[in-house]
Amino acid sequence: MQKKYAAALLFAIVALTAAAHEFWLMPPQFFVVPGTTLNLHLFVGENFTGERWAGKSNRVTRLAHYTPPGLEDLLAAATTADTLQPNVTFAQPGTHMVVLATNNSFITLEAEKFNAYLKEDGLDYILLQRQQRGTLNKPGREAYSRCAKTLVQVGNPTTSDTARAWSRPTGLALELVPEQNPYALRIGSSLTIRVLADGQPKGGQLVQVWQRSAGQPVKITKLYSNQNGRVLFRLTNPGQYMVSAVQMVPASLPEAEWQSNWSTLTFGFKGISSR
Repeated sequence: MQKKYAAALLFAIVALTAAAHEFWLMPPQFFVVPGTTLNLHLFVGENFTGERWAGKSNRVTRLAHYTPPGLEDLLAAATTADTLQPNVTFAQPGTHMVVLATNNSFITLEAEKFNAYLKEDGLDYILLQRQQRGTLNKPGREAYSRCAKTLVQVGNPTTSDTARAWSRPTGLALELVPEQNPYALRIGSSLTIRVLADGQPKGGQLVQVWQRSAGQPVKITKLYSNQNGRVLFRLTNPGQYMVSAVQMVPASLPEAEWQSNWSTLTFGFKGISSR
């Protein structure tokens, strides 16, 4: 009996996390010299550790490089083969941003698992809608898309970055936009992130901040955006950071009654000199 219970519990956990994975862009290095070419890695998983994403290139609908001089579309070059090859050359000094988005994938979860997943990811308002619809005991049919942004510092950071490629809204369904350049901040400084849903500020949105520093376990901070869509947190230690959010809305698709959009932003942090 115990073995059967353990197996059922394991299955439930696997099914739940399959629908709740973060998805992020991770360069081999966040700090590079001008002219460096990097193969960006895509990860999916839990606790900012994850595994390499095995999705095919036809899942990708957008791949763009926001440079200090302008915008470079990388989609055609990166998707010529079945396997995605996001090679990016960072030519000019400054803070660069790379953006990737996918099309929909679909999943159906049993009612109990779907309700637990909604609760875990701060989607209680969908639970309420399911209750109002009288569908709490029915399976959840979901379409989900993912988008990821990463910031790479080329050359030495500067506080006089007038290009502000790192802060440009990109029109994603759910977007995390930094209002300060993390590469130009000191240790202990605050960073403000604005959450945009279809280009509009999203208040009351759960935002998670994942901090990975050498020799320390991953630290997770959960915040809710204010009425202007902003969250604020401190960059307390050097390391790698990921900010993540997920939004769900009703859908009118043959395959799904709910549409979720997942979004992440990654960057490295050293903290600039106080001199």
